[in-house]
Amino acid sequence: MSFYSGACNYVRCGALTPAPSWASGDVMTTGVRKSAGQDGEAARVDGRRERSRSSHRRIVEAMMELIVGGDLSPSAARVAEEAGIGLRTVFRHFDDMDALYAEITAKIAERVMPVVAAPYADADWRANMRDLVQRRVRVFEATLPFRLAANIKRYQSPFLMGQYSKVVMLERELILRLLPAEVIADRIAVEALCAALSFQTWRTLRHDQGLPADDAGAVMAHMVETQIAAIGAGRPA
Repeated sequence: MSFYSGACNYVRCGALTPAPSWASGDVMTTGVRKSAGQDGEAARVDGRRERSRSSHRRIVEAMMELIVGGDLSPSAARVAEEAGIGLRTVFRHFDDMDALYAEITAKIAERVMPVVAAPYADADWRANMRDLVQRRVRVFEATLPFRLAANIKRYQSPFLMGQYSKVVMLERELILRLLPAEVIADRIAVEALCAALSFQTWRTLRHDQGLPADDAGAVMAHMVETQIAAIGAGRPA
């Protein structure tokens, strides 16, 4: 699941269209009061909408909880069981699992984009690289189970494969934006920084090597500091 590229295009499921101003209250602009039958029908419609919103929310929350709990490839049936609803209800709200992944992507993007998009306080690229390390640690750790899940499913999912490509390119672009032209001209140095700051490195440290988050963050910071020192060797500050 990509959690950056959805920043400007969140999925808004289950939202209701605001009622027009003339429809507020019990008396419409014609001056005719709504009948008890109309009131009852409106209440039933509102009840159905609320139940639909509740089911939708429970499906998304169940999927996310399963992934965080270690089930990185939950089936629709497992999601329905966790949510306490019928399987048919899942597919009334989501045409397929990709649609569910898309909504989770949007929800996670809402959480992490404030960290990703926050302005940098220092004009020096080295300080900004150090700031970026801290941001990547926070974002990568928050999204680790979801990106592991997406990596399992992306070869069977055009949506997830497309999101994977977008996020890899964006993560690279966010690094390049912080580097001065003379550093960007050093292709090997740039590639080393991109590798050190990649999610693949974080996954290796946390998942494959089993390091605690603090230790993984220290390793990533050390790798970046080593690259900064190498780039700075022989260059004026």
